[in-house]
Amino acid sequence: MKIGIVGVGHIGKTLALQLAKAGHDVSVANSKAPENINPAVLATGARAVTVQQAVQDKEVIILSIPLNRIPEVAPLLTGVPQETTVIDTANYYPARDSRIDEIEAGQVESLWVKQQLGRPIAKAWNAIGSDSLATKGKPAGSSDRIAIPIAADRDSDRTLTMKLVEDTGFDAFDTGSLADSWRQQPGAPIYCTDLTVSEIQALVDTAEKERLPARRDLAVAAIMERMSSATKNPDAAYGVRLSRALYM
Repeated sequence: MKIGIVGVGHIGKTLALQLAKAGHDVSVANSKAPENINPAVLATGARAVTVQQAVQDKEVIILSIPLNRIPEVAPLLTGVPQETTVIDTANYYPARDSRIDEIEAGQVESLWVKQQLGRPIAKAWNAIGSDSLATKGKPAGSSDRIAIPIAADRDSDRTLTMKLVEDTGFDAFDTGSLADSWRQQPGAPIYCTDLTVSEIQALVDTAEKERLPARRDLAVAAIMERMSSATKNPDAAYGVRLSRALYM
């Protein structure tokens, strides 16, 4: 499958490595130039290209950029065929995305992204920590395989997104439409808690939409407090424990 990835931060880098390793034709781009992409991102066969090239003639385009940059990349997608699957991996955090007032007012993240891009999208890989994505993938059929929630409105987007999640070493769990994707946003029981499919099934409907922002902000505050001490910097395991304690 021809895949373009825009953004090579922690999530984008891992997706480039895993999807290329799975046999896909992967192109990656950052906000600068191809030569600025770390060679480690290309270790399994992905190619560094310009942003314009990353969205041309692709079956799937993955946007792995901060949410407040979505409006900037929207013009790049104007010539992309509507049948192309576009997957967004971002989450909203007020301290970083304070210019996005609509989401703070309660709009579902994915619906805001769809509105900004003016096209259908899917949501995936937003509800797993970057360390878990990079290190915890397992073969299909493993009893303790972590599941990643996805959301989409079109069946074609849902099918392709779930296949790619499986190709990155995780089970895919369909949370429903984009309007339902708030169940995989920060603060929800299935957000960054590293659960199996059966565990997600038991918890996904216990999410309380109005309580998500407060729980998200508590988690951010706890992490920032830990980072204030050079001897207590939180590791990836701490992040999962904290999410489970606050969200589940």
